[in-house]
Amino acid sequence: MPTDASSDSYSTGKSSLRVLTLAALGVVYGDIGTSPLYAFKEAFGERGLPLTEVNVLAVLSMMFWSIMLIVS
Repeated sequence: MPTDASSDSYSTGKSSLRVLTLAALGVVYGDIGTSPLYAFKEAFGERGLPLTEVNVLAVLSMMFWSIMLIVS
């Protein structure tokens, strides 16, 4: 049975779109996942807050709610 070239092209385009979509989601959620690490490092870095229990909980709370708002 001969294959139709246009259906092969559609199938390839659809597959490429899926791969591109998955890559874009990886970039976005990867960035969202690593940004808190950089923020935490800066919050308690050389010129940052003193490393106390209250400050750690405050920064963690700020990062949690920021991510919840961004993702929502």
